[in-house]
Parts: sequence; C-alpha cells; structure tokens
Amino acid sequence: MSGAITLDIAREGIWVLILISAPMMIVGLAVGVVIALFQALTQIQEMTLVFVPKIIAIFVTMLIALPFMGATMSGYMNRVVDLIITGG
Repeated sequence: MSGAITLDIAREGIWVLILISAPMMIVGLAVGVVIALFQALTQIQEMTLVFVPKIIAIFVTMLIALPFMGATMSGYMNRVVDLIITGG
C-alpha cells in the first residue's frame, strides 16, 4: 500500500468522523445557544439548567441518527477491508 492510499484512507476517516459527530454537535450548539439566551433574558444563572437539556437533546439526536452513523461507519469499514484484501 502506497503513501497516497494511506493518506486517502486517513482523510476519508476524518471526513467520516466529522459526518458522524456533526448532528450531535449541531444540536448541542443550538440547545446551548437557546439556553444561554433564556438565561440572559431571565437572569437565571443555574448551572444545571445548561447541562440537563443539552444532554437530553444530544442523547435523543444520537438515537435518531444511529442508523445513519452505523451505515456511514459500515461503508467506511467495508472500503478499508476491501483495500486490505486486495493489497491496496
């Protein structure tokens, strides 16, 4: 296996990582911004008010996105295994 193929596999692996983590990160960001606006408007500075809704939203998003995540990782792993079997 040449260096170019190795770099392509690594690049694709990083791209798969970004695709898999993006839905949860976007939801966490959106919930965090909404909670921060709510805290700024009401002047409630409770720390648990930030974490509990964010954890619940990320967990629900993970449950919803789990088939997409599994299919994406499975496709990437199949391509890697094919490269290993064929020798690059």
